[in-house]
Amino acid sequence: MTLRSIAHSRSGDKGSIVNVSLIAFDPRDYPRLVRHVTAARVRARLDGLIAGDVIRYELPAIGALNFVLHGVIGGGVTRTVALDAHGKSFSSALLDLEIPDEEA
Repeated sequence: MTLRSIAHSRSGDKGSIVNVSLIAFDPRDYPRLVRHVTAARVRARLDGLIAGDVIRYELPAIGALNFVLHGVIGGGVTRTVALDAHGKSFSSALLDLEIPDEEA
């Protein structure tokens, strides 16, 4: 299953740093997000788009994870010549991440 079946996401950028939130539709799915959506998996999923560290923050009170991605390839939207370098597109890429289909 993909993340988009149990969560939604928002993202944005400031220079070469992108912030991506991942919010469970149902709070019972939050532990599944914590187990399967690690900083390492997000880094691997977005390989080729970012060159730096990925830091994960857990927000259990709202059933969400927040990722701060450093080193956007090309320097971010204000410096790159890429067609769609906006950090807003990172949320869609993350929602295609496959996770095990398990009970919450």
